[in-house]
Amino acid sequence: MTAPDYTTQILPEEFDEATRILARTIEGIRLELIDGKIRSRVVPDGDHDTIVEWLTRICMQSRPELWLYPDRGLQVQEYRSGRARPDGVLAPSRVFAGQGEWADPTPVLMAVEVTSYDSDTDERDRVQKPRAYAQTGIPVYLLIDRDSCVVTVYSEPDGARYENTHTVPFGKDVRLPDPVGITLETEQLKEWVR
Repeated sequence: MTAPDYTTQILPEEFDEATRILARTIEGIRLELIDGKIRSRVVPDGDHDTIVEWLTRICMQSRPELWLYPDRGLQVQEYRSGRARPDGVLAPSRVFAGQGEWADPTPVLMAVEVTSYDSDTDERDRVQKPRAYAQTGIPVYLLIDRDSCVVTVYSEPDGARYENTHTVPFGKDVRLPDPVGITLETEQLKEWVR
């Protein structure tokens, strides 16, 4: 089997078909299509999952009408030509009922990524994802960065990038702006880093 050429652009329809085939043959594979290129993601570790659980509990307590959907596939970027699977997507409860694997991102209030300990994290979570989510118009992007022990909140998308970025170290409170409107007490995140 020949390794895929990651420099060639791929169409969303081709990506969708490839992921259907791979899902039947390789268990646990996580693929995304950002900037026309296929990206694979490592399967999350236990601390990663615990951070998503922590955030889910906070969202449920603060905004019970919303749900933090883990690994929800979204059509992202201009013309919805990308495919991203954020670690969490905050949206109204039941809003994705009846949608397929790659949902319309219109109702999404916040996309969440928790960094993984892999070589692609810097480019994927700190460069490509903020740009893709801003192009899509997702109001808030929350990056929980375990490498740097910081939380970064991106807001005010202008169609190309987020105009506002606010970073705090683990241990400081951070306010997620409207339409999310939740304050996170981040002290506990210190427990879930290497």
